[in-house]
Amino acid sequence: MAGVSLRAVEDADLPLFFAWMSDPDATRVAAFTPKDPTDRAAFDAHWARIRSGSGGVVMRTAVADGVVVGHVGAYGEVGDRQVTYWIDRAHWGRGLATAALRAFLAETPTRPLHARAAADNLGSRRVLEKCGFVVTGTDRGFAQARGEETDEVLVTLRA
Repeated sequence: MAGVSLRAVEDADLPLFFAWMSDPDATRVAAFTPKDPTDRAAFDAHWARIRSGSGGVVMRTAVADGVVVGHVGAYGEVGDRQVTYWIDRAHWGRGLATAALRAFLAETPTRPLHARAAADNLGSRRVLEKCGFVVTGTDRGFAQARGEETDEVLVTLRA
């Protein structure tokens, strides 16, 4: 398993995050993305809100071998906290998403935690299952990156 450390999000991370979120191949897989992932002003405003600490959002930068490879975090109200993560497509297949999520879960004692993934995003579903999340339901929502309704899998991590 790959080694990943987590740290606070820094200003220098944001151009990387923006480039990854603007990658059409990666956003298609993720499916549920901002309406226009190439809108830098909206991206900057979103991350300014996240980094302000308001709303209980906690985001961490994932680093492997001294390189920023992604981010992981949680948002939402207690009892309905959702985890989220993004790994740069250049680093997919190395176990980094699993390692980053495990590291985040180890420093985040709140349970239950929930997550959603596009039903056909098998990589993300495997990450969640390896970290102890279990399927608790399904849903269907409009996926901006695909421009269509998409099936989702809902998962939960209990105590």
